[in-house]
Amino acid sequence: MLKWAVACVLHVLLVGFANAAGPFGSVNIGNWVGGAFSNDESGAFSHCAATAPYANGVILVVAQNAAGSWLLSFASPGYKFNKGENAAIDVIFDGQEQARVFATANRSDMLTAIMPSNVVRSFQKASLMVATAGRTVLQFQLTSSGPVIAALANCVTKVKADGLSKAGDFTKVAAKPATGEKPAAPPAAKPGKTGTYSGTGFVVSASGHIVTNNHVIDGCVGDIKGNLTGEATMVLRVVSRDAINDLALLQAPATATFKDFARIRDRSIRSGDSVVAIGFPYHGLLTSDFTVTTGIVSSLSGILNDTRHLQISAAVQPGNSGGPLFDTSGQLVGVVVAKLDARMLMKATGTIPENINFAIKTGAVRDFLDNSVVPYQTAEPKGELKTTDIAGNARAYTMLISCTGTEQADAKR
Repeated sequence: MLKWAVACVLHVLLVGFANAAGPFGSVNIGNWVGGAFSNDESGAFSHCAATAPYANGVILVVAQNAAGSWLLSFASPGYKFNKGENAAIDVIFDGQEQARVFATANRSDMLTAIMPSNVVRSFQKASLMVATAGRTVLQFQLTSSGPVIAALANCVTKVKADGLSKAGDFTKVAAKPATGEKPAAPPAAKPGKTGTYSGTGFVVSASGHIVTNNHVIDGCVGDIKGNLTGEATMVLRVVSRDAINDLALLQAPATATFKDFARIRDRSIRSGDSVVAIGFPYHGLLTSDFTVTTGIVSSLSGILNDTRHLQISAAVQPGNSGGPLFDTSGQLVGVVVAKLDARMLMKATGTIPENINFAIKTGAVRDFLDNSVVPYQTAEPKGELKTTDIAGNARAYTMLISCTGTEQADAKR
């Protein structure tokens, strides 16, 4: 069976793409093996795929094609399908999330289904997948499914940008960015004095994905580092960036473990609702722990009616950028992004503004995470917690983000 799996990766026509050649480069994570493939007739890039063999005699194949669609295939040398035969497959993840996918036999030994984005997210975060087709029920223990999805997304992005000739180890570089820009190392320093500067971020998945503001890491030179209060510092990898919405996604090392992560409120916030902001303002000058401030949602739009933002009265300072904004049940309702420039408004109006700060709404955050194929979770607000409890829970996933950067970049934090 293992020999057949290897042959499937190296020689056989994967996921219904006729005349596929490859692999180019490699995806090798846990029990998953794969890479990039081309159409053998045209030589053009076709898809990135990885396979994993199971003791039940079935091989799972996960792929993303050049158009960005995700596919899930069930292959076995014992299958004898008629080409074009269709089947409805019910999949259940960890006994909770259920979906139906519709598969087609493009080969006699393989059924292939397109995976909608919600199924991809469930596949990423699940430990067990049960697939039912007719009277056949199969169980698949999912290991490394999150990292393999990220590697395949990165594979497609890299090959489309650089070509098959430059295919390499797709597990080492960043995954698909939300804005279509090419993943890269932190940008080179802008002219100016360099030093160690910081902002805030928070963990949004069990796989160690971390959200912060793009401007927190813009201007960083060398490693971007993160640490929870009282814990060791770790080097973070840039996964994707959205300069327009000022969001960035980082990834903790595979060895890092987190006790908990933020869950996004699955209900609209309202003007007047209470909020709690947590972050690391003026780190090194004030406390080394995070700070907690409270306030309300003052408006459901930002400057010039920018509907991507909330206006909040909770006090924030330089260093709060990228930090979580919670409702009174401890669910995420925004990402702290800015405070109104008091000096600029003083010059324009002659008055000093008070408690006018802004956060990015979770709608933009969810779109960003969906585009980056991150398995985040949502939750309904259930009762009110004390602010001390919200802060205590957030300690497990609110992170100080720091790097060597430029004076100009730090001014934006």
